[in-house]
Amino acid sequence: MFTGIIEAQGKVIAAKAEGENKTFTIDCPFTQELKEDQSLAHNGVCLTVTGFRPEGYIVTAVAETLRRSNLGLLKAGDQVNLERCMPMNGRIDGHLVQGHVDLCGQCTGIKDENGSWLFEFSYDPGAGHLTVPKGSITVNGVSLTVVDASPGLFSVAIIPYTYDHTNFCSLKPGDPVNLEFDIIGKYVKAYLNRS
Repeated sequence: MFTGIIEAQGKVIAAKAEGENKTFTIDCPFTQELKEDQSLAHNGVCLTVTGFRPEGYIVTAVAETLRRSNLGLLKAGDQVNLERCMPMNGRIDGHLVQGHVDLCGQCTGIKDENGSWLFEFSYDPGAGHLTVPKGSITVNGVSLTVVDASPGLFSVAIIPYTYDHTNFCSLKPGDPVNLEFDIIGKYVKAYLNRS
């Protein structure tokens, strides 16, 4: 379980296809603190640390993960948002995030608001997901509050700290992003659909 509060940015050192999977070597400020079998969110995708090399730690994304996320596009030199799993006695500063990306969306616009930025995103409305104004959404692993929403579209406001400490600073219109919709909203929607 995660909170969507990004701890650091990691740098992809290597990305290697292995059959339908892709294995990444990543370095970050806390690489030396990691251990095998540890869960770590990468752009919001929960991956397991499987080993270490002198230049960083190793994780593998399977075919299902690559289909649902933007991890398959990562290459050496790219920055990735990182968060270690939440300790059970810790604060939830963002919202409950599973690290299970629902689908890829797309950045459709960025507006400079003289001290903050309004980022606009689109996603496939046919997938049945829902965003609501002032609800929660996770974009590339970052817990955010929805500003405006309509079917297949939403916007979020980004403060300077988030802009400077995540890969939002390198996003451009047209870029794919990982989306995890609010878990509570997903359960409520599933329950109502059963009735």
